[in-house]
Amino acid sequence: MSGPSYPAVQNQVAVISPQFCAGNPVHLTIVRKMMNLSEGNFGVTDVNGNLMFKVKGKLLSLHDRRVLLDAAGKPIITFQQRILSAHKRWVAFRGESTDENDLLFSVKKSSVIQMKRKLDVFLATNTEERVCDFKIEGHWSSCVIYAGNTNNVIAEMHGNKSVGSVVFGKDKFGVTVYPNVDYAFIVALVVLLAEICPNKNVVGEVVKHRKLLKMVV
Repeated sequence: MSGPSYPAVQNQVAVISPQFCAGNPVHLTIVRKMMNLSEGNFGVTDVNGNLMFKVKGKLLSLHDRRVLLDAAGKPIITFQQRILSAHKRWVAFRGESTDENDLLFSVKKSSVIQMKRKLDVFLATNTEERVCDFKIEGHWSSCVIYAGNTNNVIAEMHGNKSVGSVVFGKDKFGVTVYPNVDYAFIVALVVLLAEICPNKNVVGEVVKHRKLLKMVV
């Protein structure tokens, strides 16, 4: 019996770097440490459990800011929230820069009031923003990422929560990135989805987990 098919996109999608594009589907596991929710900590591993990326928050910055690091701790991109943005726009820059000349892309809600969660992604070169370059539909743990305003899927995320992950205050989910798509870019989009459209149950889960740990201790 054959497994699911993940067709390669026609043109390589290399938003951050071509080095993060593979000829085959890339399967990743993203773990969010809910006990450190205020720090925005995420870890990303491959199918063999090897660390590929991690996300750290900078709490003392004027903006809400996150940095995507590779396994060696080298900053890949920095993303932060625009102040006073009704659509909760976040912007992403190359490396540790926050200079507009190093802007790579931005992400925002498609509308201020939403019945269904949908985010629009605009590359830095798309200054008019009449049509999005990518779109995200769904929510944290279950979403689909499309190329432009089309139905062409380039990545998808699915839940993988276990009893152990709940006890230790972690959310663990799988992400499949289609061939020829920048998987570092996809990781950044998934993290931004969690920031812009947070799960309302997460904060309650964090409190519950902390109480449980106190009872165990």
